Amino acid sequence: MSDTKEKAPATAEFPPPVKWLDDRLGVGKIGRKNLRKVFPDHWSFMLGEIALYSFIILILTGIFLTFWFKPSMAEIEYQGSYSLLKGLHMSEAYASTLDISFDIRGGLLMRQIHHWAAVLFIAAMMVHLLRTFFTGAFRKPRELNWVVGFGMLFLGIIEGFIGYGLPDDLLSGTGLRITQGMIQASPVIGTYLSFFIFGGEFPGDDMVSRFFTVHVLLIPGLILVLVTLHLFLVVYHKHTQYAGPGRTEKNVVGYPLMPVYMAKAGGFFFVVFGVTALMGALLQINPVWLYGPYNPAEVTAGSQPDWYMGWLEGSVRIMPGFESHFWGVTLSWNLLIPALLIPPAFVTLVALYPFIESWITGDKREHHILDRPRNVPTRTGIGAAFITFYGLLWIGGGNDLVATHFDVSLNKVTWFLRFAVFLGPVLAFWVTRRIAISLQRADEERLLHGLESGIIVRSPDGGYSERHTPISNYEAYELTAHDRLVPYEVGPETDDNGVRAPRRALNKLRAKLSHFYYADAVQKPTAAEIEDAHSHGHDDDVHELTDTEAFHEVTPDKH
Repeated sequence: MSDTKEKAPATAEFPPPVKWLDDRLGVGKIGRKNLRKVFPDHWSFMLGEIALYSFIILILTGIFLTFWFKPSMAEIEYQGSYSLLKGLHMSEAYASTLDISFDIRGGLLMRQIHHWAAVLFIAAMMVHLLRTFFTGAFRKPRELNWVVGFGMLFLGIIEGFIGYGLPDDLLSGTGLRITQGMIQASPVIGTYLSFFIFGGEFPGDDMVSRFFTVHVLLIPGLILVLVTLHLFLVVYHKHTQYAGPGRTEKNVVGYPLMPVYMAKAGGFFFVVFGVTALMGALLQINPVWLYGPYNPAEVTAGSQPDWYMGWLEGSVRIMPGFESHFWGVTLSWNLLIPALLIPPAFVTLVALYPFIESWITGDKREHHILDRPRNVPTRTGIGAAFITFYGLLWIGGGNDLVATHFDVSLNKVTWFLRFAVFLGPVLAFWVTRRIAISLQRADEERLLHGLESGIIVRSPDGGYSERHTPISNYEAYELTAHDRLVPYEVGPETDDNGVRAPRRALNKLRAKLSHFYYADAVQKPTAAEIEDAHSHGHDDDVHELTDTEAFHEVTPDKH
């Protein structure tokens, strides 16, 4: 018989309900491990939280709206509260939307909160992905999570566009009509695909009911799966963090999930919910009663889609109109290229970028410390080029409004955008890259020679100089907490046995791209260079002033 005293079970400290669950599911062990998990603290990490909380708001308000929305295109005569449309024939979908807006208590508020939450959901995901891109948070081991996040953004845009078409008003119908034309531009399968989506000739009788099923069941379910996978991968890989004292690739400096982070996250959820509710109460969005029911023979003047679809419409608007005929088949290049080739190519390039960068640089290491955008100037320039390309197409989606608001020719705006969409990204890449390199050089100067003190001294020979003061160890750590950039080099043409290296041409291309990627980047100083700079003493590290500079420095201002 052992003399060792038996320890009391850990579950004894749990409340009875939790103990009951722990006895059956082992939640105590799981909770102790995960509720104390540490997460870093930085304002930019809240962007992902805004997207998550907006999605929760969408689900809650969407459930409310489904109680009264009728997904039917059956024609009825409207006899509701909005007198300007009374007696007009419309679909049940549009009529129920009017009823929600004018007859259901709180219906209009819920509609507008739902719409604003959708706008905020997509905007937050976009900005969150930009933060991830510019800081290099997509690098190994998080490439898959980048694809998952981008998939959520893609599904969110489709979900928003389908929801935009459910009310069956004239504005959304106009947008769906444009979409149907893009679908029909697909060679061979265009007509069949259009019939499948709309249930026959546009607009058909099944469009709203089909869109409703996809909008409330299929896509939200897929987004929910991706959100769960995304959060699981964040926990599994541990959260990235910005460089700073005590932070390494092997630890996380921050606060535990429980109670600190849970309290902050809970409070922030109510902030997001409150702001969204305030926007829904005060800022009108999508007033469908002003547009009227959809009629294929009518088009809303100055119609614009929701902002996240503007770039796709812009690519169609600025494309010159031309088509070709082959063996009885008409190819509408003015739709095929801007709607079916450019957007998929752009989306695919962005989704696969982590793998492309990893292949070019040859960097296969794990990264948990985030980059400062200036320390990777080429990637930062590429991001600026992406944003410029997207922004110019987005402006193209409102080229008519640009022309009317600024009193310029619509043709001039369109022709400007046709050239700018090619030249703008190149210019943005070059300017942004040069700015990043300049900031790197400023950091190097700050690290090696310290700060300008403003103290001017005069030497025995009559020269003037300024004393420099060293920066703090904390700042020096942050400025040097990144790796030196080493371009990929092609190995010998043959190995020791004289066998030619495989994929030689591909490796040469990779080496050229790698050298371009790291071209002109300022390497961080080595330890020897920093020690050599400091060994001279910061008091001796001076900036020689010209006579004019010296006069202004030593002569007090007279007022």
